[in-house]
Amino acid sequence: MLFALQCTDKSGALQLRLDTRPDHVAYLNDLNAKGILKMAGPFLGDDGKPTGSLVIVKAETIDDARAIAEADPYAKAGLFSNVEIKAFNWVFNNPEA
Repeated sequence: MLFALQCTDKSGALQLRLDTRPDHVAYLNDLNAKGILKMAGPFLGDDGKPTGSLVIVKAETIDDARAIAEADPYAKAGLFSNVEIKAFNWVFNNPEA
C-alpha cells in the first residue's frame, strides 16, 4: 500500500533544513534502493524556498509508514511542525501500473 507523508516545516527553520539535507537525501536514497520510496520533493513557498515535504512510500500499514516518517533525519532534527500520513492511490502516471 502507498502512503503520502505530508510534512510541514516549522516557521523559520530553513537553515535547519539546509543543514540536515545531506542526511535526509541519504535516507531517501536508502529507501529508494530498498523499493520503499516512490517519489519525494519539497513544497515551495511564494519565495521559491522549501516549506515542507511530500514523500510517497510503500508500506504494509500506516504504522510502518509512520515509522519511516519518524526515522527521517528531518523529523529527528525537529524540522517539522506537522506530519500527516494518509493512504494514497496513485492513479495517473504511475510507472508501476
